[in-house]
Amino acid sequence: MIRHDVAIVGGGCVGLSVAKHLAARTDLDVAVLEKEHHLADHQSGRNSGVLHPGFNYPPDSAKARYATEGTRRMKEYCAAHDVPCEELGVLVVAKTDREAAHLETLAERAEANGVAYELLDSRDEIREHEPHAVGRAALHAPEAASVDSQQYVYALAREVQGAGASLYTGHAVSRVERTDGGYRLATSNGDVEASYLVNAAGLHADTLAHQVGVGESYQIVPFRGEYYELAPERADLCRTMIYPTPDPDLPFLGVHYTRRTDGKVIVGPNAVLAFGREAYDNTDVNPVELGETLAYEGFRKLLASKTMLSVAWEELNKSYRKRKFTEASQRLVPEVRGADLTESYAGIRAQLVSDGGELVKDPLLIEREDAVHVLNAVSPGLTSSLPFGDHVAETLAAKV
Repeated sequence: MIRHDVAIVGGGCVGLSVAKHLAARTDLDVAVLEKEHHLADHQSGRNSGVLHPGFNYPPDSAKARYATEGTRRMKEYCAAHDVPCEELGVLVVAKTDREAAHLETLAERAEANGVAYELLDSRDEIREHEPHAVGRAALHAPEAASVDSQQYVYALAREVQGAGASLYTGHAVSRVERTDGGYRLATSNGDVEASYLVNAAGLHADTLAHQVGVGESYQIVPFRGEYYELAPERADLCRTMIYPTPDPDLPFLGVHYTRRTDGKVIVGPNAVLAFGREAYDNTDVNPVELGETLAYEGFRKLLASKTMLSVAWEELNKSYRKRKFTEASQRLVPEVRGADLTESYAGIRAQLVSDGGELVKDPLLIEREDAVHVLNAVSPGLTSSLPFGDHVAETLAAKV
């Protein structure tokens, strides 16, 4: 049987960041267990690849701290490890008076968080940044960047292995059990024992935590985000990134435009309930996992809100009716037509929901004397991965 001092379940950007910082802080024998044979197959690789500089988060919040520090550290890391990263900036566009008023809030948060910004008060000023975007006002944040998230994860993996940690791919953890010496993990490639555990299993983190009596008042509800891609000859409709003004009453941002480091412009995502934790196509159904979601008291309470029910119906329409997705895209760039959009990839967000029906919006760690469970590493998870992983590593190192 394989034995290590620390077993980290999940080889995504958070799990590998934890391993990186543990290797730097300690002499512990660290192993990372990744279920897939390739890295970044799930949340860490199926995202927009945007570094969010932190203008959208309340001052002094964990999200604000991790986003601002994470953006800076990620840019430095990418430069040092030859990971594609381009500082393109983002334009947050307001279409209504209510949205324009919220831009003032974003500007105040940017000021408090030390994030560079510029408020634009006219359509002409907007066009100087994005000629095809339409709005009555906007906030420009020049520090936002686009990064190749998959190459970033592989760079972390190379660094982790170079520091002496073990990386086991194709080791899906199905069961976690307490033992006298720590933990025994049943995997698809045999059992692994460890004195300490870090649960960074993303979409399955709650399932593993519940097996050892942790976080039982929470459950992950999977939300699929689908992306379209602008046809190459129409990619000039977006120079950088064009975002809608976020609605503070809603949990998801809405359809937006992102120019990636490979020059492609992706449009999306929507946010629709996934019929399984890895149901990346809108025809995929995992009956057991869907049944768990529908039976979960917290999910039923969440949908009891008329606002959430209305949003759910609207997002479902975007998933099954391209015309609705196109209409959402046209809100920011009216020149876009359905023929300009081709289906691209989809990702699934591991959204933690409490038994009371509340969406957990902040990072959530649950500690035990010999373990740290990362139950919520919600957006901006990629941006935050270096400082967040550093914090988890520090937390575990203090237990040794």
